[in-house]
Amino acid sequence: MFKLCDLKDASLSVWLVAPKVTLGRAANCDLTIADDSVAKLQAEIVVDGETLTLNNLSGAGQILLNGSPVKGSCEVKLNDQLQVGGRVLQVVDPKVTKLRAAASASSVAWALRANHPAIAGKVFPVKETTVVGRSDECDITFSLSHLSRRHARLEVREGLLFVTDLGSANGTYLNNKRIVETRVRRGDELRFDTLSFSVVGPADDLDKTTVRPAISIPQARAASQEAKDAQGRPNVVSFAETTRERQKYQGSSAVAEASGGSGWIWVTGLLLAAATLGYFWARNQGYF
Repeated sequence: MFKLCDLKDASLSVWLVAPKVTLGRAANCDLTIADDSVAKLQAEIVVDGETLTLNNLSGAGQILLNGSPVKGSCEVKLNDQLQVGGRVLQVVDPKVTKLRAAASASSVAWALRANHPAIAGKVFPVKETTVVGRSDECDITFSLSHLSRRHARLEVREGLLFVTDLGSANGTYLNNKRIVETRVRRGDELRFDTLSFSVVGPADDLDKTTVRPAISIPQARAASQEAKDAQGRPNVVSFAETTRERQKYQGSSAVAEASGGSGWIWVTGLLLAAATLGYFWARNQGYF
């Protein structure tokens, strides 16, 4: 459903509902226009769904549709403008208007918040290009003698704010440092000579907190143990390998010792056997 609204006075509006809407100076018109140049019943807009037809009912009065005079009837479309007397009316879709307003309100724009005691707290919006100075031609004007006529220029480039000094006599300062051209961030202090402002605007990505994925307690403990091992404590695997090598060496030594002991026993037995045989042989020979 469309609506016919006055561009300068939002209270002067009417819903475009079937079968028709009347415009004129008379109080019984759907949209009353208090203008002597407008007839009591100046025009009507016939509504058929989303099709709008404008009928000029008074030859004496003049109606302009998008700047062109309407003598009889013509079709009216969304966003068309009607001039009736001194009023400029536009056909709008309230749903679209609300969506645009919400999008505009949700977006964070750049602005300067004054710190000077005389205007403390006052906010000055920054457009795509904004010139600050003493001249009335500037976008933000201050009648202060220490400001140059065109003191500095603020520019929004791809969402980022930049300031350029325009050759001012007393300088432009960012965080108490005199600059020629530089980028400006949210929270910075921007000063034109002694006139100080705090910068309001969207935050950089670096200002956002980075959230790391959570890990379970066993994983955290394992990571802590690995960190301790990396700081010089024996690695569990290396220690086990060292232990196995030591046990292997000790086992080899035990076998060698056992083998060495058994050899001496055999040698001793053979010597004793040889001595016994020698004794009996000598005895039989009559040596004893």
